[in-house]
Amino acid sequence: MQIGFSAPSGGPMSLPGPLTRIVQEAEAMGFDYATISDHVVIPKAIQAKYPYTDSGEFPASSRGERQEQLTEVAFLAAKTKTLRLVTSVTVVPHRPAVLLAKMLSTIDVLSEGRLTLGIGAGWLQEEFEALQLPDFAARGRVTDEYIMACKALWTQAEPSFAGEHVRFGNISFEPKPVQKPHPPIWVGGESGPALRRTARLGDGWYPIGTNPAFPMDSLARYQAGITKLRKLVTEAGRDPADVALALRVQRFGPELPAKAGDGERRLFSGSAEDIAADLRTLKSLGVAAVDLNFPGNDATAVLGALRRFADTVLTKV
Repeated sequence: MQIGFSAPSGGPMSLPGPLTRIVQEAEAMGFDYATISDHVVIPKAIQAKYPYTDSGEFPASSRGERQEQLTEVAFLAAKTKTLRLVTSVTVVPHRPAVLLAKMLSTIDVLSEGRLTLGIGAGWLQEEFEALQLPDFAARGRVTDEYIMACKALWTQAEPSFAGEHVRFGNISFEPKPVQKPHPPIWVGGESGPALRRTARLGDGWYPIGTNPAFPMDSLARYQAGITKLRKLVTEAGRDPADVALALRVQRFGPELPAKAGDGERRLFSGSAEDIAADLRTLKSLGVAAVDLNFPGNDATAVLGALRRFADTVLTKV
């Protein structure tokens, strides 16, 4: 099982000095991958509902200045040697399909195959409007079509595509990604459309357990999601073993309520030993990757949290 952490993408810790220090020291501690989030602009007035809080409010800590995601990923690739870089997640409609495919292929080549593409359709309508993107209501269809177009560009010697939102032909597209047939695609989301997208297009499923509409805060709830996914993958004519399981954890530790919404024990609550036991259980279920947020007001604090986790949890997994 691979263990990841969130790399800062906004605020003072996303400046070159502290950001480089965090990723390099985390890499030296043995963490397997860093995640990088995706917002181009943060609207000042947000009416859209954020999926991962009970109130639907976008957390104040996530607002403010932001680095552009893929530029930051390229920067981190140059500052690290073994650390995988996971987009968590790329909002696929944010960038035109051909440009997106080129940027990702370039990153994969320059990182020597260390890119994992987490994808989502997006939730922040006001950001879509500011970026003058395709109709927000069509974002699911746009996402699917863009990913299919990227795959054509990455795998076809003479790529062509004719869809509703993307059309190209009579072009060359080089270099192809280092990873074959392309960087792994982890599909974020917990809803029915996200699961169906995973079944059709994904190399991995990458949910967050705290979506109030689709909670997976207990082992039983998460296992039910896995069962549903595997059924959809089979119905899509694919082998469930070909779709990896990854999980994003936003909060963990003794400050979490001990019980989940279904009355069962809440995953990743409790002591270091409890969290290590959760990771061992998930590993036995075939979960390939888990990443967590490590809080802190500066790089020293974040690295302290990473080091404590490595010493008290990872040594027990």
